[in-house]
Amino acid sequence: MNYRKFFLIFFISFSFLRANAQVAKYSNEFLSLGIGARGLAMSNTMVSLANDVTASYWNPAGLVRMERPYQLSAMHAEYFAGVAKYDYIGAGYKIDNKQAVAFSWIRFGVDNIMNTTELIDNQGNFDYKKITYFSAADNAFLLSYAYNFEKVKGLSLGANAKIIRRTIGKFAGAWGFGLDIGLQYNTKGWQVGALLKDATSTFNAWSYTLTDKILEVLEATGNELPENTLELTAPRFNFGAGKFIELGKGFNATFALDFDCTFDKKRNTLIKSNFISIDPHFGMEFAYKTIVALRAGIGNFQQIPFFDGKNKFTCQINLGIGVGIRDLVFIDYAFTDLGNLSVGLYSHVFSLKVAIASFKKKKSE
Repeated sequence: MNYRKFFLIFFISFSFLRANAQVAKYSNEFLSLGIGARGLAMSNTMVSLANDVTASYWNPAGLVRMERPYQLSAMHAEYFAGVAKYDYIGAGYKIDNKQAVAFSWIRFGVDNIMNTTELIDNQGNFDYKKITYFSAADNAFLLSYAYNFEKVKGLSLGANAKIIRRTIGKFAGAWGFGLDIGLQYNTKGWQVGALLKDATSTFNAWSYTLTDKILEVLEATGNELPENTLELTAPRFNFGAGKFIELGKGFNATFALDFDCTFDKKRNTLIKSNFISIDPHFGMEFAYKTIVALRAGIGNFQQIPFFDGKNKFTCQINLGIGVGIRDLVFIDYAFTDLGNLSVGLYSHVFSLKVAIASFKKKKSE
């Protein structure tokens, strides 16, 4: 099969799926939360700055800028007093100065949910032994590749192939697939980046396995009976720029401004219309070599309705610190509004990164 036939079949299949899919405004929204305490502390201003294994999420084009060829990273965070768990694990490998690959796993889930549909029998008796537990979890697996263009110094291209697996116990599940495409350009301390997330739209195919008892409960409580469906995640475009400044004697500073653009009608963002909604966010970092760094960011500008009937302007301020040990282990902390994304609670987020130059032992002289 030649390439023309392949792309023709792909285009026809894609058009058919899109025409029969149901657009869900907040589909796969767990992939918009961010990963790594550094990026979260700087209010997700990483589309131009990402230069380590976490670039597989922020902008895969940044993977070729990893300083060491082997990198591992992990993060754990909790929502709503530990009810929901948010985890990330990533591994990156810089093949050479031109290519890099990475694999990432992201999970957002609520575990130990009680299933009480079998609690009451047909005679109205309670049997607590029939209470079972299940999890509602969203998983994403990202396979990333980045390429550095030698003819245009500082320009790199990256892409993600991502598989989505969403489950609600044994009752419902969905498989999804999507693509992300990113670019980065770096010159004289300036860094520019762009990322098209869900470039071809991401499709989640839902299926349900419901017992007669559960169907009876849903009907008795006035719930709509779910049907197998195809859920569509619309593309979004993120772009931004950053500036790295040497302050002398090992001190440096980094400033970045990013814009997240969505095209699924109006959202509660600073700039919004029926065609596009734009969410700007700003981050900065002051560091001494790679030993210690202080970070801050501001974003999530919204109009929030209050009890007095008036809308008030709010924003989210994040803070963080990072510590490096011998350019090998990096521990990052963020104090961020991860648990509420509004005017309320703040969360503590920790992440770990290990950078290894080689697994081979040097021979002693």
